[in-house]
Amino acid sequence: MNNFVILSEKKWNKTLKEYCENIFPDSNWILIKTRGEFTYEFLKKVEPKKIFIPHWSYIIPEKIFSNFECIVFHMTDLPYGRGGSPLQNLIIRGHKETKISALRVTKGIDEGPIYLKKELNLLGTAEEIFLRANDVIAEMIKEIIIENPEPKNQEGIPTFFKRRKPEQGDIGNLDQPEVIYNYIRMLDAKGYPKAFLETEYLKLEFSGASIESDKIILADVRIIKK
Repeated sequence: MNNFVILSEKKWNKTLKEYCENIFPDSNWILIKTRGEFTYEFLKKVEPKKIFIPHWSYIIPEKIFSNFECIVFHMTDLPYGRGGSPLQNLIIRGHKETKISALRVTKGIDEGPIYLKKELNLLGTAEEIFLRANDVIAEMIKEIIIENPEPKNQEGIPTFFKRRKPEQGDIGNLDQPEVIYNYIRMLDAKGYPKAFLETEYLKLEFSGASIESDKIILADVRIIKK
């Protein structure tokens, strides 16, 4: 029996394990959700055939990716957009769609060879996009296991994204409604710091945004006393 690992700290990736168990019932699927579980010693006992990484915010240790086939799913059409916060960086640059790239983990960040790519629409909130991406990644995992494609080196001139910080969600200096709407929706997911405004005494966090007109945005607001 082949062992496969799914590595993700995000709740929306939990269904991947169930999907893969249904598609490949003769294989053993292991979901790892924390850094404490993701150790070389544990993996050595399990000896996974492949490690699939749909969402992980930490560096993969070289000892792990050198000894096991680690496949990460990155939300850009690589080599465009290597680096952190791909969803947010795509949206603030005006992208309406992207590709998810499945690549082999190597020493350089998002530099590894590509197994395959699939289209992804970027409409809706961050959470809606992540759920949509989860379905795409499920199909990609299926294809990788069945077709066993040979990863190919990336082609083109790389561009790089920087990981965004929570304080960059401040919408106080934005003056275009569409830009404000995009800031709110791109941070609207569980576990993500929300788009916000601050006064001397309060912090206002925004979610559930919709565009009513070219000058009006509707949104839910959470008001927090400092």
